[in-house]
Amino acid sequence: MKIRITIKTFFSRHLSPSRIFVLSFMAVILSGAILLRIPMSAAKTPLCFIDALFTSASSVCVTGLIVVDTGKDLSTVGQVVTLLLIQIGGLGIITFSTVFFVLMGRGISYKGREIVQSTFLHTPRKDFIAIAKSILWFTFVFESFGVLFLFIRFSQDFSLGTAFYQAIYHAISAFNNAGFSLFSDSFTTYQGDFLVNLTIMGLLVVGGIGFIVQYEIFEKLKGVQKKLSVHTRMVMITTGILILSGAFLFYIFERDSMLKDVPLQNKILASFFQSVTPRTCGFNTVDIGLLTNATILLLIIFMSIGASPGSTGGGVKTTSAAILFLMIWSRMKGNLEVNLFNRTIPREVIGRTISIIFASALSVSIITSILLITAEGSLLPGESRQFFVEYLFEAVSAFGTVGLSMGVTSKLNDIQKVAIILMMFAGRVGPLTLAFSLSRRTPKEGITFAEEGVMVG
Repeated sequence: MKIRITIKTFFSRHLSPSRIFVLSFMAVILSGAILLRIPMSAAKTPLCFIDALFTSASSVCVTGLIVVDTGKDLSTVGQVVTLLLIQIGGLGIITFSTVFFVLMGRGISYKGREIVQSTFLHTPRKDFIAIAKSILWFTFVFESFGVLFLFIRFSQDFSLGTAFYQAIYHAISAFNNAGFSLFSDSFTTYQGDFLVNLTIMGLLVVGGIGFIVQYEIFEKLKGVQKKLSVHTRMVMITTGILILSGAFLFYIFERDSMLKDVPLQNKILASFFQSVTPRTCGFNTVDIGLLTNATILLLIIFMSIGASPGSTGGGVKTTSAAILFLMIWSRMKGNLEVNLFNRTIPREVIGRTISIIFASALSVSIITSILLITAEGSLLPGESRQFFVEYLFEAVSAFGTVGLSMGVTSKLNDIQKVAIILMMFAGRVGPLTLAFSLSRRTPKEGITFAEEGVMVG
């Protein structure tokens, strides 16, 4: 009895919510790697452990970067394993257990409640139980609609059984912003298909705006909630601006290159598709490696921004980008506070935003450096210059849990694969959350001394 109490006390003291959150993802990734390592998961030759670990991490972190062809190198068992990992990783194992406890009528631990609220909510709410239930409900509804629409289209190209399986896989992958596809060329075959493009983009946007945004909009439509929160309005406006501006810029940059000899319908759909996917998911309808330099830069910026908080996507998040822009705009006008919709953004939130962006940039810089240093080959600097762009693109894609690549993922050596795994993991759980989980103490205010100015800028 004493041993049990001692163990319980040890875990309660050392397992903070951030550590439980991080460890849950690590446990699922390792379990997935073991399942993908067994011969039954491979279509031909069993995966080596590093490839199995990479595939599992990419699935759980809903990234989509692949070192093996999902549709060809994995068996049906292996594909189903990745699909389960994508669903679990998109919502989080803690969310699943918490919601199931609620449905079973059991109580929720304080740490479990804190993890779920910090993951999906911008502020603690009294209707937490209703929101927790709606997370699985919204997931089921939107994925079901995605399966239906994709099945209607795929049934024209495949047998009914294969079409249904393809529809399920791609709908779940799209809603969770994973980017895993059973097609070797992703969706380039369906570049001009309205139904496939609109369905995939719809799932990506809905999955990327966050569950609290979905919940508030649904409550608003029912008339239960009179006014949307500042968070929801900021997410919706920022998402709309990014989609429209991204589509416009992609078309401008590629109109004389990738889109030169493409029909008008394909140009419009491809522009919008590539505007949506870089922030959330690695699906593509064009060859990323053949895009212009201006477009590559645009994709890097969009991948860095990522999806919205409380969603299945990564990146610094749309709200962080919006707050940074508003902060700069306020400073230019001489205002110390950041105001939006007749509300003032707390300085704590602004400070956290700056920390997230800085930590993210530092993480990408470190991983890109590792990729460059550990690269194999003895080419002259001028001959290997393109690797810098390719590795930077790969690192940002991994951090943003996007999954787009310029074609170097399958060529990575083992050290580089480990670096990308760490980047995907940090991008999914968040660099600050990962840092807090590794620290022995929770952040607290330090001693305050007399202030003295320092020159900056």
